[in-house]
Amino acid sequence: MSIATALRDFELQTRPIHPDTRRALDKRWADLPEHAKTPEQLLGKCAVGCEGTHGVFPKCNLTCSPCYHSADANKVRIDGDHTVTEVTKQMGLLRQIRGPRAHAQLIGGEVSLLPAKAHRETLLAMRAVGREPMSMTHGDFDYEYLLDVVLDETGKPAFKKVSFAAHFDSLMRGRRGAVRPKSEAELTPFREEFAEMFATLKKEHKVDSYLAHNMTVTPTNLDEVEQVTRDVLEMNYDMMSFQPAAFIGDDRRWKENFEEVTIDAVWERIEAGAGQKLPHKAVQFGDPRCNRHTVGVLVDGRFASVLDADEPKDIAARDRFLKHYGGMIFGDIPTWALTIKVMRAVLSHPQDIPPMVGLVNRILKRGGGLRAVIRAARRGKVSFKTFVVHNFMDAEQVKPAWQLMQQGVVADDPKIKETQERLGSCMYAMAHPETGEIVPACVQHSVLDPIENIGLRKLLPLEPKGERTTGITNGRADDLVAEGASRW
Repeated sequence: MSIATALRDFELQTRPIHPDTRRALDKRWADLPEHAKTPEQLLGKCAVGCEGTHGVFPKCNLTCSPCYHSADANKVRIDGDHTVTEVTKQMGLLRQIRGPRAHAQLIGGEVSLLPAKAHRETLLAMRAVGREPMSMTHGDFDYEYLLDVVLDETGKPAFKKVSFAAHFDSLMRGRRGAVRPKSEAELTPFREEFAEMFATLKKEHKVDSYLAHNMTVTPTNLDEVEQVTRDVLEMNYDMMSFQPAAFIGDDRRWKENFEEVTIDAVWERIEAGAGQKLPHKAVQFGDPRCNRHTVGVLVDGRFASVLDADEPKDIAARDRFLKHYGGMIFGDIPTWALTIKVMRAVLSHPQDIPPMVGLVNRILKRGGGLRAVIRAARRGKVSFKTFVVHNFMDAEQVKPAWQLMQQGVVADDPKIKETQERLGSCMYAMAHPETGEIVPACVQHSVLDPIENIGLRKLLPLEPKGERTTGITNGRADDLVAEGASRW
């Protein structure tokens, strides 16, 4: 390598915002509907949004009411090689279109049904193209499986940090020890046990973790959200995510009128569990009818929000940050490169230092003051927490809305038009390498999953009991999906 090439690589590695990131963000902003281009919008300013996998392991060993998987999901064999191959292709397209860094969910059916080695190899493949993977699970697996995923064949950690999202709610059936829970309280020990596995992993193998707690909300368990929030705040979860149920997936398992559960209704109960108001209007991911979230520091049970829309100085600091630093990548970067990157960014905008210091001081004040924060930190009572509500859409609206969008037609029907607006600003997407498309998650689950699973049933048929499963590293997946589409 020549000196000139080495210098160019050094400059690019330490540049505050990678040019590929800048291009992806600019495209993301340009593609947003006009109603979503607000000052608080983060898509296109500092993030492209979250990503997920599809068509890899739709099978699950629990039953839920409601269930977001299509009716054919459990008729597809789990195949590790297929998962690694397909996820690698999907992540490659996402890297090409959405830039060098994003959060991506390894999701399908139940991720712990994957052979541990395939699970590990898939996570490594996602990281290889700049994705920060999160494994989506019901959490009903043993510590030994976690070790087999995280440690390589020599017994050494394959990762410095892993991310898992565990879904717990009383609508799930078949969990070991809680086959048919009658209340959310029955699941509290299982929530604790899951989080403790990762504390043990940290203690024994020095592997850090990021944990999310997911919960589907229906009229049946809406009033239990308050206590779940209170309980989980005491556990080692970094995020609490709640999803009002939507009419998506296997309609044989739709038992209630889910429309009774709104974002506002869920958020009110989260706030009751947290014991305080949770400001959420300072930042927005996508459409406010789809997502609501807030980030802050939990100081000995007291939540100090990072940003509060009612504080003008917070908003001024937010705008400075998004304008000058939106798109900076901090993860999976060597310490020396990150240090230089931050120094270059700060030196380029030294006038931003006083407003940022002021923001830190306000966060400390919300946490009870510097002394209170220090005392809590010494007792291990300081942690970052994120609260999220994701409001998915019903399939009966998504299907016609997407069909019209594919034709470039804006719907006349108000409900379908609203659905189109929400799909256009979706923060959660899946990649289709065979077509080069990136599609919203609600479209994937409402329109495309049923088609894909018809093809997957032929590509990965369930085998007779006792017959050995062989890997599939390539095949006729696209042809089979196309065949399924023609039937659909």
